[in-house]
Amino acid sequence: MKNTNLIYGIRVVIEAIDSGKEIDKLFIQKGLNNELYAELRESLKQVRIPIQYVPVEKLNRLTRKNHQGVVGFLSEIDYQNIEQLIPMLYEEGKNPLLLVLDQVTDVRNMGAIARTAECAGVNAIVLPSRGSAQINADAIKTSAGALLKLPICRTFNLKTTLQFIKDCGIQLVASTEKTNNLYYDVDFSEPSAIIMGSEENGISPEYLKMCNKRAKIPMSGEIASLNVSVSAGIMIYEAIKQRQ
Repeated sequence: MKNTNLIYGIRVVIEAIDSGKEIDKLFIQKGLNNELYAELRESLKQVRIPIQYVPVEKLNRLTRKNHQGVVGFLSEIDYQNIEQLIPMLYEEGKNPLLLVLDQVTDVRNMGAIARTAECAGVNAIVLPSRGSAQINADAIKTSAGALLKLPICRTFNLKTTLQFIKDCGIQLVASTEKTNNLYYDVDFSEPSAIIMGSEENGISPEYLKMCNKRAKIPMSGEIASLNVSVSAGIMIYEAIKQRQ
């Protein structure tokens, strides 16, 4: 099936950047060095796009066309700025409830989480530009369109963003098994940002240290592990229940 979001060729990518199109990811051939690429580098200085330098074989697998060493994917959504969003929430008299996803890489989980978040009234989802699932057509379909309705904030430095969230008076609540505190004992009535980690590694240790509170979901079965989208749903609706 043709990927309509795929763009290739240096000039095409430059034009996409200059026209203000949101680019989800950019793959550039290692060692690329010519006059046209120098022009691309100048355009890239004006924007923040996740870039990966790869062998030419990777690009050839993405497209058989003349890519000139550059292949990108246009974003399905328009990302929002968390630094602008949080002050706006306070100005509107809202009690912020954010969801931060650290290394959630499965597009179906991303979609399912977004669907729950939108239904519950979460104000925004925050995710890092690297190490997250691509928000593509599959993710949007799984979310039942929630990813098109819910503010999604992409950050190039999650640690800095988490500190900004804390500085805005929003508590960071880690969903983790590395605690004795149960999720329903956390006070979600105050401004909160729930952090969910990957199923494989959980929340990154450096982010875990930054959290104001830790909360776990009690397990009685032998598997003792929930899908991250299910865990997110439990945490989100505990917050909603307390706020009602």
